[in-house]
Amino acid sequence: MSRKTARENAFRLVYEFLQTGERNEFTKELLCADADAADVSFTSALYDAVIENYEFLKTVIARYAKDFAFERIYKTDLAAMMIATCEILLDMDVPEKVAVNEALELCRTYSTEKSTSFVNGILASVIVHKDELREERQNEGDDD
Repeated sequence: MSRKTARENAFRLVYEFLQTGERNEFTKELLCADADAADVSFTSALYDAVIENYEFLKTVIARYAKDFAFERIYKTDLAAMMIATCEILLDMDVPEKVAVNEALELCRTYSTEKSTSFVNGILASVIVHKDELREERQNEGDDD
């Protein structure tokens, strides 16, 4: 398995979470059955980071999805954006360009023709405001 495949597995898990509202370890085991330890670790870390930071990621995406209610965003687009936003904002050791390109590739494969420009626009805003968003997240953590 490659990192690209590991990311796609995380995408599938996040999509399932968005549909059901529940974490599913059984699905993760099935998806990662033939993977090496590094890829399983990457899939798990990415999936866990999205789930643990879901409310923050939701707030960020909703903020930049102007004129689109969060609940009406296609779940495939949302899963791709959650993963990329997580990689960009939570220091997942993934270059921004790679995070965006992989999200767009997932949208090309699993979503609509218009999804790539929508997702690209939101991720571009996330990158522009990255420092501010990281500080906001840090301040949220300080309030706990």
